[in-house]
Amino acid sequence: MADNGPVLEMTREEFEELVAEALDRIPPELTRLMDNVAVFVEDEPPADDPELLGLYEGTPLTDRGEWYAGVLPDRITIYRGPTLRMCASREDVVAETEVTVVHEIAHHFGIDDARLHALGYG
Repeated sequence: MADNGPVLEMTREEFEELVAEALDRIPPELTRLMDNVAVFVEDEPPADDPELLGLYEGTPLTDRGEWYAGVLPDRITIYRGPTLRMCASREDVVAETEVTVVHEIAHHFGIDDARLHALGYG
């Protein structure tokens, strides 16, 4: 993957479709276990982390207890801008988007960054 040269062009709609396709490739036995989580696409991450590809915000399934009721859904956000800037081709974007989606869903399941990096979902 390249991090220099021209930025790959892709509309927000095309990128949202790639995120939807990545979600569709998550095995059904896992998606059935996902609970109270919504996935969003944004163009850019927060200014203090401009290279952030994705973000999970919420309470992982492993941390939910009897108190967990009536709360807003967990939020997974996938960022289009940094993904396009780091990728040299559409194929790179497809692969990176899939890794990012899996990475953020894993956080929903309570898997931390160290374990994700060990599994190749850095």
